[in-house]
Amino acid sequence: MEFGANLALLILAAVVILTLYAGIKIVPQGSNFTVERFGRYTRTLSPGLNMIVPFFDRIGARLNMMEQVLDVPTQEVITRDNATTSVDAVAFFQVLNAAQAAYQVSDLQYAILNLTMTNIRTVMGSMDLDELLSNRDTINDRLLRVLDQAAHPWGIKITRVEIKDINPPKDLIDSMARQMKAERDKRAQVLEAEGDRNAQILRAEGLKQSQILEAEGKREAAYREAEARERLAEAEAKATTMVSEAIAQGDVQALNYFVAQKYTDALAEMASAKNHKVIMMPLEATSLIGSLGGIGAIAKEVFGNSGTGSEQSAPSAAPRRAPAKAAPARNDGTTRSGSADYVSVPNHIIGNRVPPTGSR
Repeated sequence: MEFGANLALLILAAVVILTLYAGIKIVPQGSNFTVERFGRYTRTLSPGLNMIVPFFDRIGARLNMMEQVLDVPTQEVITRDNATTSVDAVAFFQVLNAAQAAYQVSDLQYAILNLTMTNIRTVMGSMDLDELLSNRDTINDRLLRVLDQAAHPWGIKITRVEIKDINPPKDLIDSMARQMKAERDKRAQVLEAEGDRNAQILRAEGLKQSQILEAEGKREAAYREAEARERLAEAEAKATTMVSEAIAQGDVQALNYFVAQKYTDALAEMASAKNHKVIMMPLEATSLIGSLGGIGAIAKEVFGNSGTGSEQSAPSAAPRRAPAKAAPARNDGTTRSGSADYVSVPNHIIGNRVPPTGSR
């Protein structure tokens, strides 16, 4: 009797344990389990401790809810301009609805893989090779939109699609390299021609500016030279006017000074000429003083009517002549240099009244 009671207790304990084991389900983080009752989907178990009806409910599908990576193998794609290229890609997806992913499609990853491969051929086949090689971002965006729309009924979210490699044939790569080299050579020649043109323009502009500045400088120099000549002429005219006024007032010394200055200037110009090495003087230096005295006497006869009577009645006398060869240190102002005689006329000699001669 006791043995039967103990056996019954053991059987009851085993049944309870089996019931608890069949009814308690622990779902790990990042996963969802579907529950089926008599083969029909009833609910989805979230991560954590869950209870089901033992012997009536069972776990249908165990789905990974984390983002997953699907490697797309290399495949041949023919572009719109009939170029054959090898393309491989990678796709990222995530299960959002466990029930749809478990019961709307069979073999989820295989379905996503084939969907990605067919859409790659469709999208890339509608583009030219140059566009295909230079617009990867556009291809990725178009693939993402198409795949996400196609996988939405499966409870799948396509998060990202990336084209990894695009490999045209080797002969096509060589042709593209030659084309690129030709394009770069053309651009280099164009840039070189533009540089030469700009350099020639700059040189022409610089020459133009230099000629303009040179012409302006010549014009300014001519203007200044004309102004200097005008000032010199004004000074000469003023000096002549002053001498004329002095003569009109009876000052003969002014006329003597004026004539002596012109005479000595003429002799200085003759002596300073670069193409003359020897100057033949027709007059001695002391004759200049006598000539100046004679010129002064003539001026006194012409303008002396308004002067004193004693000056008008001065007897005529021959001019005093200095010796023909004067020593360098004489007191009459005569010096000798080379083969020419130069005379410096002091003011007290010019001022002496030398009586005119009858004929010279």
